[in-house]
Amino acid sequence: MTMFHFFNCAILTFGPHAVYYSATPLSEYDTLGTSIKAALVYLGTALVKLVCLATFLKVSDNEAFDPYQELLKALIGFIDVAGLYFALTQLTHRNISQNHKFQAVGLGWAFADSVLHKLAPLWVGARGLEFTWDYILQGLEANANLVLSISLAALGSLMWLRKNKPKTLIPIIYLCAGIVATMPSITSIMHTVFVLHSH
Repeated sequence: MTMFHFFNCAILTFGPHAVYYSATPLSEYDTLGTSIKAALVYLGTALVKLVCLATFLKVSDNEAFDPYQELLKALIGFIDVAGLYFALTQLTHRNISQNHKFQAVGLGWAFADSVLHKLAPLWVGARGLEFTWDYILQGLEANANLVLSISLAALGSLMWLRKNKPKTLIPIIYLCAGIVATMPSITSIMHTVFVLHSH
């Protein structure tokens, strides 16, 4: 029963990536190499972020809101945007269209994120004797992250690859990219506000 729960959660977490690849034209145009390269860029970006977080952020004993630390977190969040920029513009892609390029990069980015953040907790926890919903929720979170990563890659494609951008969309595109990059800080602020209001 425990292995059955593990396989269910693993399929829920990683299955949509395979379904997206095979159900879209990405499989017909053989964009697997682009997705693998994007996944490797994500791993490098995650390593740089980890080093920056460990170097520049201090661990506080209390849950108090520190604007300086949150600003640093937001700036470190822009490392993801820089990694995505590199994956979209600097990687050599086979002759695939811009449409397929951003999808392949977003898919590789999301898959690497799921493997990095979800595989070990699934392997350790979902095989336990006690059933918990946490791992099903992790799988759903990985699905939402797939949509977010492809959306972010589409934003990056609009910003950096398209020559004839509609002028009215440019501020909206940059605002969305800024919101996505600073999302950890935004959620931390919201968490602090909710904790203060609940007490």
